[in-house]
Amino acid sequence: MAGPDSKHQTNENRVGVIDLIAHDPKTDEAVLVMNEPEPWDGSEKRLLELQERFNAYVSFLLDGEFAEWDPKLAQKRARIEVRCEHIPDTRALDLLGNIHDQLAHQDIKVEVVVRDRKNRQD
Repeated sequence: MAGPDSKHQTNENRVGVIDLIAHDPKTDEAVLVMNEPEPWDGSEKRLLELQERFNAYVSFLLDGEFAEWDPKLAQKRARIEVRCEHIPDTRALDLLGNIHDQLAHQDIKVEVVVRDRKNRQD
């Protein structure tokens, strides 16, 4: 899992990192959070990094590592929540839509949450 300095790492360095794992009691789902703080630039490199991060999350869920880490939580329906600081561009949205559709076949839910830091009161 990511440490406190993870927000300063590039996405390239975070490919195998799962940012947060939690239980959502409202939906009774296991939630794996993927933080995407960097702006979307539409580049092939950025899209490849996103795809590689999803591959790591899905591998963790489906290859038994999650069940070893927390057997009870692994029995729940899974959700990957992508938390973005910026609205994804068209190419990223297309990729996220394709990933959403593919993972639905594995009963893995994908949600994208855009945080508007400019209007937040901390």
